[in-house]
Formats: sequence, C-alpha cells, structure tokens
Amino acid sequence: MAKMIHSMIRVMEEARSLDFYSKAFGLDIAERLDFDTFTLIYLSNSESEFELELTVNKGREEAYDLGTGYGHLAVSVADLDAEHRRVTDLGLTPGKIVEFNRDGALLARFFFMTDPDGYKIEVLQRHGRYK
Repeated sequence: MAKMIHSMIRVMEEARSLDFYSKAFGLDIAERLDFDTFTLIYLSNSESEFELELTVNKGREEAYDLGTGYGHLAVSVADLDAEHRRVTDLGLTPGKIVEFNRDGALLARFFFMTDPDGYKIEVLQRHGRYK
C-alpha cells in the first residue's frame, strides 16, 4: 500500500516562503538540497511525517501561474479559534471561520489562508475524518 510522504509547490522567494510556513504552521526545514538551477526544501513539524516540499527555481523572475487545476493543501489543528487568532495576530490575514454541516450535523469547521505565492491552505478543526 502506498504512503503519502510529501506535496511539492514552486515558490518565488525562499526566505519569504520559509517565514510564512514557519509562522503559520510551525514548519521547519527538515532538509535543504541545493542544485545548480534549483533548490529543494523539505518542511515538516512534529505533528506529522508528511512534508511540504518547496521548489525554488533559481533565476525565475515571474510568478507561477497557478491555473485552474490547483486546489489547496490542508492542515488540521486542535483549536481552530485559537489558531485563527494566532495567525491574525501575526498579520497573516486568514479568511473567516466557516462551519460546514451535512444532514444537520457538523462536518467541518475551517478557514483558508493564502501563502505569499498564492497557494491556498485550508486550516481545519480536528474533528471526524479531519484528524
């Protein structure tokens, strides 16, 4: 059986992205691999073995076109309200908290954030299938 280990996104500015993902989600560099034309940076934290891989293509000057195919990354947190306050206090401008119900029961509570390159991140309250 396959095990998901990471997801990769392309970013323009290494320092800006590292700052965002560290502040927003407590992700730190697990490994950084520098090559002639690009750098791979694997980010993780103690909550999960899953990693976010940032690819920085050297010399790129124009922003990536995210197109219509990209959806979002998702993370779960123990206290959604506290997390929303924390990232708001950091000036990271999260969206409003949304409650999504199905058949009269809470399915999910979440908000979205956008990273410096325009990638959407869904932040979910740990509940039900969203552990």
